[in-house]
Amino acid sequence: MSVRLADVIEVLDEAYPPRLAQSWDSVGLVCGDPADALESVTVAVDATAAVVDEVPDNGLLLAHHPLLLRGVDTVAASTPKGALVHRLIRTGRSLFTAHTNADSAAPGVSDALADALGLTVDAVLEPLAGGKDLDKWVVYVPPENAEAVRAAMFEAGAGHIGDYSHCSWSVTGIGQFLPHDGASPTIGRVGTVERVPEDRVEVIAPARARAAVLAAMRAAHPYEEPAFDIFALVSPPSDAGLGRIGTLGHPEPLSAFVSRVTAALPPTSWGVRAAGDPDLPVSRVAVCGGAGDSLLGVAAAADVQAYVTADLRHHPADEHCRASKVALVDVAHWASEFPWCEQAAGVLRGRFGTELPVRVSTLRTDPWTMGRNQ
Repeated sequence: MSVRLADVIEVLDEAYPPRLAQSWDSVGLVCGDPADALESVTVAVDATAAVVDEVPDNGLLLAHHPLLLRGVDTVAASTPKGALVHRLIRTGRSLFTAHTNADSAAPGVSDALADALGLTVDAVLEPLAGGKDLDKWVVYVPPENAEAVRAAMFEAGAGHIGDYSHCSWSVTGIGQFLPHDGASPTIGRVGTVERVPEDRVEVIAPARARAAVLAAMRAAHPYEEPAFDIFALVSPPSDAGLGRIGTLGHPEPLSAFVSRVTAALPPTSWGVRAAGDPDLPVSRVAVCGGAGDSLLGVAAAADVQAYVTADLRHHPADEHCRASKVALVDVAHWASEFPWCEQAAGVLRGRFGTELPVRVSTLRTDPWTMGRNQ
């Protein structure tokens, strides 16, 4: 039985969920018919002309970096990127991108980098904000009216947890109140303390539905002044997010750790450069595949001795070194993300086995081609 492109997309979307992609990103299928049968998959960081040449006809190129990241108004064959799209389509080849969704997935790009450096991952450097903003509603209502109140709140958007709906919890207790002059109590009399059985009903609802849920609850509740609480929920820790924190099997000086990084990653013109005391003992390390200077402050506060990432600029690095003792190890962008290619290939091999040949392109697509460290 042949493997369809749609089958591969399903596996990739499970491993690298599109919902994890940044809002500015462009991920997913670039060209290809999901109904087509695939004969192979090639994994690479970039969809360059040389890499496309390696992809057999009727094969899929799985790339980390989007070919069409920024808006375009033409894919004419007379343009460099348009020419690649035409070449792919003419030979039945497909292109699929997993970019910032692969950066944040668990395991993802930074897990692959950490593994290449011999680190055991302990935590996410910058976890994603977990899911949607949610409220927990607690409503006190007479037992005979509880079902109507629940139904009204469900209709207004409450009660959804994952793939389940109409979710609630309740327990019966005793409510107490004293109606004053001007009140029109449903139960009891003005001037008399009342103690009545009530259900404590709890439901979850999106914070954006707060007004609608409140209106629905009030309309269904028998009391003139319903008693209720709204708790804004804190998202639980997530194993998805940017960067990872890991530990070495044994501490080693920064100089030795830099040598470890150099040996672990493919050579580039950029090489490996570091800022810090060469004798600094390193045992706990933060890593972020790709450009990571936006996480310098997070790394500085992460109880690590070194931070490995790419594309560090002079001024942010200088400011970091003035304020923090966390050493910096700067590598080429392409090299920091190359280990992910084997990880992604492993995902597909683990699902399709011998049904679908999967290979990693070894072409160096780093744009820098000359340098002292080449």
